Amino acid sequence: MNVRVILLALWLPCMAAAQGFAGLGSSSDGYALPAPGYNFQFPADHGPHPDFRIEWWYVTANMTGPDGTDYGLQWTLFRSAIAPGTGSGCETPQLWMGHAAVTTPTDHHVTERLARGGIGQAGVTADPFEAWIDDWQLVGDVGHLRMTATGPDFAYDVTLTANGPLVFHGDRGYSVKSEAGQASYYYSQPFYDLTGTLTLPEGDVTVTGHAWLDREWSSQPLTADQTGWDWFSLSFDDGAKLMGYRLRSADGSAYSVGTWINADGTTDSLNPDEFRAEPGATHTVAGHTVPVEWRVRVPSRGLDVTVAAINRDAWMATSVPYWEGSVTISGSAKGRGYLEMTGYE
Repeated sequence: MNVRVILLALWLPCMAAAQGFAGLGSSSDGYALPAPGYNFQFPADHGPHPDFRIEWWYVTANMTGPDGTDYGLQWTLFRSAIAPGTGSGCETPQLWMGHAAVTTPTDHHVTERLARGGIGQAGVTADPFEAWIDDWQLVGDVGHLRMTATGPDFAYDVTLTANGPLVFHGDRGYSVKSEAGQASYYYSQPFYDLTGTLTLPEGDVTVTGHAWLDREWSSQPLTADQTGWDWFSLSFDDGAKLMGYRLRSADGSAYSVGTWINADGTTDSLNPDEFRAEPGATHTVAGHTVPVEWRVRVPSRGLDVTVAAINRDAWMATSVPYWEGSVTISGSAKGRGYLEMTGYE
């Protein structure tokens, strides 16, 4: 049995198959739980929280090449615990999974790395900040980062420079996910300028654009009947931004929340009835039918836009499969963004 098979054997018992990621709807016994009023401490909270079950460092980016071609980029490091605490060496209960992707209008390049913690193959340190798995790195400080990844048919090396503040979702970073009260700690850095190089089968491409980092950790952020989510990070041409998601339940209902981010970095939390996302045209990829166009509305802000994939085939054919790709925005506002959809059959 090779290392990849062993790691999959460790990951798979923890996964909630319909929800997509390890332990999101299962019991949180023995793990720490988020609570309102948490006092974030930096740089410590840029690092790992091993007493919580699941955590991620998640970067998406919209970029443009010299000829005007649109590109999307993803770099993600997931930490999942099979027991609370850190342990040491091979006895650590911490597991790591990395996803990297580049989306073009015609191609979607994706790769995955899996690792067991405690042996140096993957991890995160807060000060100095470094997140890595094998040779992939997100390193520097959260205001200025270098991000690299390689795959069988692509690579990238880009620099991210923040020009705005961190954004805290929900109640000062305490983000509720259901009527039952499941929650996570959740903050973002959505104000990165990006420069760098994509290496694609057709050659190197110099790109510029904007990136968005999400940081989230919890132990039971979904209820047992929630089957997946649709998550949007939208950046408008006037400088405003919107993070919103709908968490779908087996009965067809959805719990939706969002954060309106003004151009100066100030925020307003949106109540469940304020962020509205309605699926439109669908597309079948890898045997899964997913909405690739959405109508997104925030009536209190006069927002009514169509969000459309630049590549409908942006399927993440990873151990935990899902759809993730770059989108365009048209309607009452224009811009670009990213869309992630999990739990679609």
